[in-house]
Amino acid sequence: MSKSRFVLDKFAKLIEQGLLSYKDLSDEILNILKSKRDEIIFRMKIVSKEEFEILNKRVDSLEKKLNEIKKKKSSKKTKRAKRS
Repeated sequence: MSKSRFVLDKFAKLIEQGLLSYKDLSDEILNILKSKRDEIIFRMKIVSKEEFEILNKRVDSLEKKLNEIKKKKSSKKTKRAKRS
């Protein structure tokens, strides 16, 4: 119950601050979820903090590369064949 209350409080705070734009709201939700994920991993002590930071940087760089590839792929236009 307290965890769901935390999330609802965060959403209420966002709305109060006037972040009504979909892009801003989605970015803020992703940041909240990432911070909670990081907190859970630290509590579980699966990996050391240094290892986690290194892995986190690697994942971020892979996400950036994936987004760049998606942008390039979507921006390419198909070429039509010439009729003879």
